[in-house]
Formats: sequence, C-alpha cells, structure tokens
Amino acid sequence: MPADPLLQSQVPGFTPRHGKVRDVYDLGDKLVIVATDRISAFDYILPTPIPGKGAILTALTLFWLKQLNIPNHLISADLAQMPPAFQRDELAGRAMLVKKTTVVPVECVARGYLAGSGWKEYQTHGTVCGIPLPPGLQLASKLPEPIFTPATKAEDGEHDENISFEQMVKAVGAETANELKTRTLDVYRRAAEFAEKRGIILADTKFEWGRLPSGEIILIDEVLTPDSSRYWPKDSYQPGASPVSFDKQFVRDWLETTDWDKSSPPPILPEAVVTRSVAKYQEALSRLTGKS
Repeated sequence: MPADPLLQSQVPGFTPRHGKVRDVYDLGDKLVIVATDRISAFDYILPTPIPGKGAILTALTLFWLKQLNIPNHLISADLAQMPPAFQRDELAGRAMLVKKTTVVPVECVARGYLAGSGWKEYQTHGTVCGIPLPPGLQLASKLPEPIFTPATKAEDGEHDENISFEQMVKAVGAETANELKTRTLDVYRRAAEFAEKRGIILADTKFEWGRLPSGEIILIDEVLTPDSSRYWPKDSYQPGASPVSFDKQFVRDWLETTDWDKSSPPPILPEAVVTRSVAKYQEALSRLTGKS
C-alpha cells in the first residue's frame, strides 16, 4: 500500500473528469479510470482520504470481473498498455484502461437484505422502491428473494434517488430496463453465493452499465467493491441489529454521531476512524480474494 494517500491524480497533458472517487481520462475511443483514496458519504466527498483505498477498490474490481466472466469494459490494468504519460508510480495498481461506452443513466441496485434507505422506506410504507415486502421484517433481514431497485444517477453535489422500475422504463425503455434487471440480479446472486463461501454476506450492491457503439450493453465502472456494496461478516450476522460492516458504513455511522447537517462541508475524519477504515477495506480484500 502506498504510504502517501492519493487525493487527486495528475497526468501531464491530460485533464480528467473528477468523480467522487475516480478520476476519468478521455483518450478518445478509450478511457483511463484512476481510483483515488477519496471517500464519499451521503453524496459528499469527505476531506480526509483513506490511504490505499483506491488500490484495494481496483484490485477487487479486477478480481470480480475475472470471477464473474461477463462482458465488461476492461482492456488492461497494466500501465505499460497505457500512454507513456500514465506510466507513473503513483498510478500503479489504481488505473484501468477501459472501453468507452454510452453510460446507461440509471444505477442498477440489487438488494438481498433490508438495510440503508430500503430499511427506512420499509419502516414507513412496508415497501422498498415501491416493491411490497412481507410484514414483520427486521433491520438486516434477508429478503424472500433478491429485488431490483434502480436509482437515479445524480450529478455532482446532488443525491441519488431511488426510483420505481416503471420510472426506469420511462427513462431507458422497456427492453433495456428488463435486460438490466435480469442481468443485475443474476450477477448479484452469483456474487452473493461466492462471497458466502468466503464467510461474507453481500447484502446489496449497485452496478453501472454502458452501451458500446455496437449496441451491446456491458458492465462498467467499479464492481462489487466495499464502496458500491454492503458486505457483512457471516459469523456475526444477526437480524434486528445493524451488522458489522466491511464497507464504508463504518464511516457513515461515525458521521451520524456528529452534528453534521449533510448539507454543508463534511467534517474531518479522526485518525482512529481512518485507521479502522483502512483495516476494513484490507480485510474485505483478503477475505474475498485470499490475497492481501
């Protein structure tokens, strides 16, 4: 892991588009995606980085793309395959050369357990994204079947919002919506089955998909990382309680203990929270992949 965190990448001659965590460089018909050590919560980029986080996210994405063996955007994670300007030590293990697609403008979320915004909606309406669920479920309850709950892709500074499947159909068309629902749930089920064998519950996850010029839709962006998924240790899982988490829920939980109003610049993370977060990301990587 690099000693110095990477808050923002710099490549001479190239100007990136900065996402919440990733810096994206447009090479024309391809992209280079660099995972930094920035961390976001409640749709805000926090001022404190998590050292080595970007390398862990990249390693997990590469692992899952190989494990799942489905059409995706990856060309290479080898810096030698990228333009010379990108062959920089600080980008090693963080950069991916990928195919350029037209991004489908909907976050595709699969949920197998009741948590997060789904739990809040269920408490009030007995539904998640308008999908009726059985009465009597608890926080972190396993759902009878995984459900597909799309969300809007918010612009920077705005909040993602859950939408109904019918709203997704209006946004992208019935054929694309049905295809992505089927594929998202299939990938979730396969990943959850694999993770469970490693002692980890994949409670939910979100995917992004993009369309190639040929019309084919492929998996893009990060895949099944602790930033895009809720991972819980199976041995301590107990419905009715907020599970210990390998993802950034730990940071969210700490923020909830502060007086931050979620509409102003977020607070600096204490060193103890940063250290614990690094350990959680590392443990997720080692448990899932068997590698440190």
